[in-house]
Amino acid sequence: MSINLILELIGYLGSALVIVSMLMTSVVKLRIINTIGSVIFCAYALAIHSYPTAAMQVCLIIINIINLYKLNNTKKQYSAVNVSSTDGFLYYFLCANERDIKKFFPDFSTTEKDDTIFMITCGQAPAGVFIAKDKGDGSFTVKLDYTTPAYRDCSAGKFIYNHLKLIGVRKVYAETNNPAHQKYLQKLGFSTDRDSNNFVKIL
Repeated sequence: MSINLILELIGYLGSALVIVSMLMTSVVKLRIINTIGSVIFCAYALAIHSYPTAAMQVCLIIINIINLYKLNNTKKQYSAVNVSSTDGFLYYFLCANERDIKKFFPDFSTTEKDDTIFMITCGQAPAGVFIAKDKGDGSFTVKLDYTTPAYRDCSAGKFIYNHLKLIGVRKVYAETNNPAHQKYLQKLGFSTDRDSNNFVKIL
């Protein structure tokens, strides 16, 4: 394999990563993959002596690093708003995100009158929704614990479970066969319940 072909493949790899980064729904993943692609493409540009292209990639790398720093060091201020099952904005939010919700909660269909429902906001922006059944013994069974892609870094989840603890909930049960959701639950401190093979978290 010739050096020129290797350099071309490196250039294609860098370009492909930059393109793939634009498909990411998570801003953090977008920045990380875009930075990796820019680093590879910068190396390619230097190797073929295309210095203007290399300079542009360096600028993009710096911009990505600055934005990643801001994203990781800006504390999100969440609030939990208790709403009813007939709340108009709740209905709109569930409909607007229905397709994404079905990826993680395929069995979720609708809210019920006795559900405990919290809309999670970040500042003034809606970040997610938490819906659960109160079992009446200080424990909840989760029906829906959904956050929009922009807030899918576990911070909203940590907030809502801490909020549940503050209002007197002592145990939360969750059931899922989705690997991504199982990973999320494990990050939040859920463990497998031996009696039901579901997940449980002691608050």
